[in-house]
Amino acid sequence: MSLYFFRISTGRYSGAADQPYEFDDRAAAWTEMTEVCANLLGGIARSMKPNAKWSMELLDENKEPVFRISIVGETVS
Repeated sequence: MSLYFFRISTGRYSGAADQPYEFDDRAAAWTEMTEVCANLLGGIARSMKPNAKWSMELLDENKEPVFRISIVGETVS
């Protein structure tokens, strides 16, 4: 089993977790990350401002990024 940390870039829960999470492998870590993002998505989308970016990263035990999911609100005109 490997240790991973979650890090959120902006908003109420921004920053890296102090407590590691343990997953069997990267596939299990990815599955958990997508589930966490799905649970947060509604609140993030409702409070997002134009031209803002939100992201969640999954860090390895050395706190190096393994996966990133980003949401970007863009003004196009």
